[in-house]
Amino acid sequence: MGLSMLFAFLILMVLGVPLYLSLLSTSLFGIVMLGDLSLLRVMGQQFFGGMDVFSLMAIPFFILAGILMNRSGLTDRLLDFSRLLVGSVRGGLGYVNVVGGIILAGVNGSAAADASALGSILIPAMVKDGFSPPYAAGLTAGSALIGPIIPPSIFMIIYATMTNTSIGGLFAAGILPGIVLGGAFMAMNYVYSHRYQVPVADFAEVRKRKKEILIRSLAALFAPVIIVGGIVTGIVTPTESGALAVAYCLLAGLFYTRQLTMRALAESFYETVRLSSSIFLIMGAATVIGWLLKWEQVPQRFASLILQAGLLDKPWLLMIVLSAIIFPVGMFMEEVSTLALLTPIFAPIALKAGIDPFHFGVVMTLNVTIALITPPMGACNYIVAAVGRVKLADVFVHIWPFIGVALLVLLVIISFPPLTTLLPRLLNL
Repeated sequence: MGLSMLFAFLILMVLGVPLYLSLLSTSLFGIVMLGDLSLLRVMGQQFFGGMDVFSLMAIPFFILAGILMNRSGLTDRLLDFSRLLVGSVRGGLGYVNVVGGIILAGVNGSAAADASALGSILIPAMVKDGFSPPYAAGLTAGSALIGPIIPPSIFMIIYATMTNTSIGGLFAAGILPGIVLGGAFMAMNYVYSHRYQVPVADFAEVRKRKKEILIRSLAALFAPVIIVGGIVTGIVTPTESGALAVAYCLLAGLFYTRQLTMRALAESFYETVRLSSSIFLIMGAATVIGWLLKWEQVPQRFASLILQAGLLDKPWLLMIVLSAIIFPVGMFMEEVSTLALLTPIFAPIALKAGIDPFHFGVVMTLNVTIALITPPMGACNYIVAAVGRVKLADVFVHIWPFIGVALLVLLVIISFPPLTTLLPRLLNL
């Protein structure tokens, strides 16, 4: 039955049926194949139950906080602060791009939002500074990948909710891998800048305004502190942290920067509802199909195959094999769906193999995240091409080195579990 459901799902996807409807229709097809129509009632309960999870309430708050950061002008101040940190070096704006991605990652947890914010400002500036348009777009897409790894992370919230893992602990586990990913892209920018002799960035004007920029940036830098600090230290829950961040961004945008108008506020709420509702619908639909697969013991059968292959005794090799499944699926499917579908199957297997749940959570999240810049889907590629006015075909051609660097970082994280487990243990999470 599992293969028949997979075939039906692929047909619906090719026909262009909305993703949540494809998932629900596939579940309905599976129930019909089972011949037990009484399960339709359970299907409805599972659908609403998949959305009615308190921890998922953090998602719309983080989305709204990120949108308010952009519309209130706080994002621009963070980028000015990034310029101040980097200084006048060869290829300086490339480093600003990565540092900006790291800082923005502490606000909204969305790669798409970071790609839009960074791309609209930095891609034209990088091109003007001597970078090629495809490279500028590719680096921006790569920097955006840091968003779902460094807390807060929408993907990690979904994973933690589905596996009953501590969200705070998983957030802490993502900090070091996110920094490693940022460092890898900085190293790549160093090589590119020196190979193609990109001019030395002139940030003299920025240094002259050092004191002003520092003062202006404090308000923007306080938002990541509220979110990351509050969650990791356990002072507030992720949902409370998101609500505090929204309140802070509202106050800063209305009374400090004064760039947040009533129209911009209304548009921010609309965009938040649109994005959040799509995530919740997919979560509900994925819960239904996950329940049906468990009903037919698909996870258990897959686990038995893993056991027969002897992979449970080789955690490192097991994560390589699972990554080889997760990543290609993410290339052709929306990332939330990939996470929601595969987590109930793969997470118990990883736990049975003795893999730390925080470690596997970061590995799975990074797999899904890298798919955001991988053709043919690669949502971030479309975003940076649009906002940076770069040909999409050029982005697709030149994005592969960035994908290679990200996959290399994934291999490093798989090989060195302390990168993900050190901070949660130090913080007793």
